[in-house]
Amino acid sequence: MKQIAITLVALALAYSAPAAAQDKDKPAPVTGPNAEQELLNLSRTKWRWMSERKVDSLATLFDEQAVFVHMGGSMSRTQELDVIRSGGIHYKHAEILEASVRFIGATAIVLNRIRLDAVVGGNEVTNPFVVTEVYVRQGGTWKLGSLSFTRLLQQ
Repeated sequence: MKQIAITLVALALAYSAPAAAQDKDKPAPVTGPNAEQELLNLSRTKWRWMSERKVDSLATLFDEQAVFVHMGGSMSRTQELDVIRSGGIHYKHAEILEASVRFIGATAIVLNRIRLDAVVGGNEVTNPFVVTEVYVRQGGTWKLGSLSFTRLLQQ
C-alpha cells in the first residue's frame, strides 16, 4: 500500500511539473479597469501623435513587425511612418465616438468607432471607420502590432 501511495505521488509530480513550467512561459494576463483605461489613453495619445505627425513617438509605439491596413492596401511600420512623415496621409483629427478594449493574455484589442478627418494625397476627406488596434505587452510596455481601418457605410 505504501509503495502504491509513493508511486501515485511520484506520478502526480511528474505530470504537474511540465504544466507548471508551461504556465511560467505564458505571458501573464493583463486585465482589469486600470489596464483598460491605460489602453484607451494610449490609443487616444496615438491618434494625437498621428495628427501632430510625431513620428519619433509613433516609432517607439509601433512594433518592428507591425502592420497597417488601409482602404487601399497594407503597409509595414516603415511605410506607415514614412507616409505620416511626408504628409502623404495627414490624420488631421479622429473623433472617437465609441471605444472598447478586450484582453487575450498579454494582447489587447482596442476597437474605436471614429469619424476621421484626413488629407490623403492632397485631398481632404472625412470617413467613418471602425479601427482595430492590436497591442502586445512586451517588457512592461505596450507595443502596437496592428492597426486596421474598416470603413463604415453609415456614420
